Amino acid sequence: MILLLSQTVQGQELAVKGMQTTNDLSASTQRRVDLNGEPCGLVKVQLAAANVGFEGNVIPPVDYKGGEYWVYMTKGSQELRIKHQAAVPSFVPCHIKFADYGIRGIQPLQTYDLTLLLPQVATAVQTQKLTINYSPANATVLLDSKLYKGNGRIEAVLPVGNHNYIIAAEGYETAEGMVKLNGGAPRKITESLTRMSQAAPVAQQATVPQQPQQPAPASAPATSGAAIETITVNGVSFNMVRVEGGTFTMGATPGQGTDAENDEKPAHQVTLSTYSIGETEVTQTLWEAVMGSNPSFRKGSNRPVEQVSWDDCQTFIEKLNALTGRRFRLPTEAEWEYAARGGSKSRGYEYSGSDNIADVAWSTETTNGKGTRDVKTKQANELGIYDMSGNVWEWCQDRYGSYSSSSQTNPMGPSSGSVRVNRGGGWHNFARYCRSSYRLYCTPLGRTPYLGLRLCF
Repeated sequence: MILLLSQTVQGQELAVKGMQTTNDLSASTQRRVDLNGEPCGLVKVQLAAANVGFEGNVIPPVDYKGGEYWVYMTKGSQELRIKHQAAVPSFVPCHIKFADYGIRGIQPLQTYDLTLLLPQVATAVQTQKLTINYSPANATVLLDSKLYKGNGRIEAVLPVGNHNYIIAAEGYETAEGMVKLNGGAPRKITESLTRMSQAAPVAQQATVPQQPQQPAPASAPATSGAAIETITVNGVSFNMVRVEGGTFTMGATPGQGTDAENDEKPAHQVTLSTYSIGETEVTQTLWEAVMGSNPSFRKGSNRPVEQVSWDDCQTFIEKLNALTGRRFRLPTEAEWEYAARGGSKSRGYEYSGSDNIADVAWSTETTNGKGTRDVKTKQANELGIYDMSGNVWEWCQDRYGSYSSSSQTNPMGPSSGSVRVNRGGGWHNFARYCRSSYRLYCTPLGRTPYLGLRLCF
């Protein structure tokens, strides 16, 4: 009977629910390269089974995270073979051809979702019921990257192991944590969000100041000497820092250490004219003052806005310019890096303002995975600019492309291309991704809880 059961189970096949590309930045923010140093694509295989093996153009190791396997694959890979490595396999080996799902080949730094369903007779995975009670009842719950909306309570049956959750609501501090399921009795946890302290409203100005305000705010370094212009729109004020033009070396300079990636090379000379850049990332308060809504997942009036696409940023800037009569835009990639390095006052730091990541950035090393933080709560760089390392990634105006070794003046990036540059690293990234020269990209329609913007003119 045991032999018959084993043969019956081994005869079952996995069902493929679907495979698709996503706007998930995991392949870029947690990058892995192949044997030639080229970046891989990432296939997130959602399969509730332990001891699963993957064959094909796979760059090991394969990680198991919250009910899904992270399988890094080389550029152009067209298929993946999956088999159960248990003593009594619950499914036969499965051969998946990506072209069957409209994917001609894995692209570097692109993330894909592949969802597989176990045979109904499979019993290899131990599960446990999890109930999360939360308040306020209108909060949104993100459990293992899946969105839930309940009325103060959600329930899910999950594989044994660690599972991450985020609970967010307008006007409340976001709660984030991890729960470990061990296969015992149903597990219950309770989270009560804390209301945010309400800052005093800012008095609305009738006009927008047109001349730079020379004194720096108290929070800016006394040595920065930066000219600060304060601008107010619909009662919300923000500062722009003047960056004196100059020539600098862009890319993988010695100060960036051995972490420099291939797309940061070759280092090259760039000359820029004088411009102004945001003292901070655009906050949720400023975005809402212009757009009338707040798309951010992790709400907080003085936190950076996120979940905004490059196209959303263009709409925001267009409306901001109409309200102020100014000519705001996103910074070019060169302007962004020059400002992050401290402009003409640069001291050659690895990160924006320090060689110690904890001084200047909200990153994995300083947030413990707890999300964004209020702007201006870390040390500024040499120019008095905040959070150019960490907190959220920032859109640049440029399309993404390879560097040239030739000297350039006011470069605008490639004239064609389908993706736009992101810079600065985020709260969920390790230090190496928050370096001043590190580069990332995303499609103009991409929206994530890790990506925001900084203004320039």
